[in-house]
Amino acid sequence: MRLARFRAGDGGIRIGRVDGDTLVDVSDVPGVGTSLKAILPRLAELRPAIEGATGATHALVDVHLEAPIDDPQKYLGIGMNYKEHAEEAAAAGIPTPTSQLWFNKQVSCIVGPHDDIHKPIVSDALDYEIELAVVIGRACRHVSVEDARSVIAGYLVANDVSVRDWLQKRSPTFTLGKSFDTHGPIGPWLTTDDEIADPLDLRMRLTVNGEVRQDFQTNDMIYDIYEQIAYLSQVMTLQPGDILATGTPAGIGAPTGRFLKVGDVVRAEIEGLGAIENTVVAEPAPTQLRGRDSEPAAR
Repeated sequence: MRLARFRAGDGGIRIGRVDGDTLVDVSDVPGVGTSLKAILPRLAELRPAIEGATGATHALVDVHLEAPIDDPQKYLGIGMNYKEHAEEAAAAGIPTPTSQLWFNKQVSCIVGPHDDIHKPIVSDALDYEIELAVVIGRACRHVSVEDARSVIAGYLVANDVSVRDWLQKRSPTFTLGKSFDTHGPIGPWLTTDDEIADPLDLRMRLTVNGEVRQDFQTNDMIYDIYEQIAYLSQVMTLQPGDILATGTPAGIGAPTGRFLKVGDVVRAEIEGLGAIENTVVAEPAPTQLRGRDSEPAAR
């Protein structure tokens, strides 16, 4: 099953079931509503009604797809988790971690699968990273590797957009360079786990203006997604809707200095999950801050 959050015309956000090139509105199914994250713990219970729903139908090309999960409690990413990517990083003088290396992407970076990516005012080192993203389906702690798949609700395509100078030079942690506004495009919808026979054997491909930059299989991971869940859940309770970006393969822009520019179109596609496509635009000029005694700027 594929579930999307969307807007049709001037209407509000709805949840839809993706059937090929069409989308069936299922928000009026009792218990569904408009928050995909909220229904994840009850998805098995709601599934028969969602699959049988016959609400309003829209062509996918006629709706605006929103981020499937726009309000996760946590958005975590693992660094240098593909063998060839680790090798290209090592060639650039960045040592390969000896254990799983995790960082936060602040959830305010999340945007939809076709929304614009801002090129920051403060940097020219804007980079792309295609990633398989795992969405947690139920609260869990101390999950074994063997049981880890049972806590996965489904999968997304993610572009872990990175600002390299803030990532590697201007901050002692990855968080700032990974968390600029609009630098977390995800989607195009949530593909439930049962739809994917083996998430560790999927082709992932990223292009910039049609030129292939990354083209790998998910089986090149150093730590697979089940090991990742087991590792993280030793530390924290993973909650429904939490997003885990599971690493990017070789081919990023940093080793060659081929960074993204205004006008570039970045397309990230993963076998069985669909594709997201985002255009790089200049970050809007900052709003002048007002003094304490002034009225707050309009939002």
